[in-house]
Amino acid sequence: MSYIVVVNPAILSTSGTGMPFSGVLSATVLVAFSMTLLMGLYARLPFAVAPGMGLNAFFAYTIILQDHVPWPVALGMVFWAGVLFLVISVTPLRERVANAIPPNLRFATAGGIGLLLTFIGLRNAGLIEPDPATMVRLGVLDHRTALLLAGIVTAVVLMRRRSPLAFLVSIFGVAIAAWALGYEKRPDQIVSLPDFSSVALKLDIAGALQPALLAAIVSILFTDLFDSLSTFIGVAVASGLTEPDGQPLNLRRGLIVDAVATFAAGLAGTSSGTAYVESVAGIRMGGRTGMASVVTAVCFLPCFFVAPLVAAVPPYATAPVLVLVGVSMFQMVLQIDFGRIEDGLPSFFTLVLIPLTFSITQGILCGFVLHALLYACVGRARELPVSLWILAALSAVLLGLR
Repeated sequence: MSYIVVVNPAILSTSGTGMPFSGVLSATVLVAFSMTLLMGLYARLPFAVAPGMGLNAFFAYTIILQDHVPWPVALGMVFWAGVLFLVISVTPLRERVANAIPPNLRFATAGGIGLLLTFIGLRNAGLIEPDPATMVRLGVLDHRTALLLAGIVTAVVLMRRRSPLAFLVSIFGVAIAAWALGYEKRPDQIVSLPDFSSVALKLDIAGALQPALLAAIVSILFTDLFDSLSTFIGVAVASGLTEPDGQPLNLRRGLIVDAVATFAAGLAGTSSGTAYVESVAGIRMGGRTGMASVVTAVCFLPCFFVAPLVAAVPPYATAPVLVLVGVSMFQMVLQIDFGRIEDGLPSFFTLVLIPLTFSITQGILCGFVLHALLYACVGRARELPVSLWILAALSAVLLGLR
């Protein structure tokens, strides 16, 4: 999962956000190191934590670029989402919220984020570009397209061989090829001191409490909660890390660490932290206790000093990883039940609206409202828990504030 050290700063410091690359890289490593360590020592679980894919795109492209929210305010929003997440994690609200969210909408949200990441990756590689008549069109096929395909092929071959370095080799393979062919400037130096001054503790906590930003804060909260629950449940069940009743080991403590990782990310200067599904790689290799997370955390420490090298990696070098992560997330749509229209249509709306509106918020909120509305129209209103009606009503209010 070390690819996040390259990909996360590249996304958050994209043109127009105003966030410095070196500061975001240091924040990314700080969150990965400290929260993975906390996961090992407190939750005693072999799960690694870092800023999450999908949420970083939402943070940069939707909140900052589309909604024109200054990045310090956006970091404040991440902080408040983490505080709410912590409240949910230490109270019975955790189970109520988790049980209220229809599985179809969870799967659709994951698939929609996968489409959004793929779209961003293809755009970074120049394969898709804006068009005034059709909105988007096929871009110019140049060296970026060739290197995108080379990066994807490299990663796929290594993934088939179960190499944990597949993504990292793909990124730096494309970067080295771009440097060698003269398409990009080589780094002047390889190492430097960490940057803890440009984004760390620069969040605007008070400014994030504007009513117009509440929808995005709730969206960060829900998406983080979905990611955490799906990761803990999916990986734990697949790996046998469960209680006798089938519940994941130390779920409450794991979610608390995830919540702390979210508001700590806002303090450090990056998007939300979350447990990584890539943790299953370490579990498959025998790491079944918190000690695996402690070792993983220590392995992140050298990454503090490689900012100049990482900064020289062109945006299209990370495009293959964005596409492949998008594919892995999109696979969740296979679990959506389209047998009944009142189940399939809200999921379809959520799935489609996320990439088309470039907003995870709009997709999730519309999905909640449409799900409740259609169930009421077809006479199945009594099947929905009260908590879902509350979520749907809140979603409708938040959509009205947009």
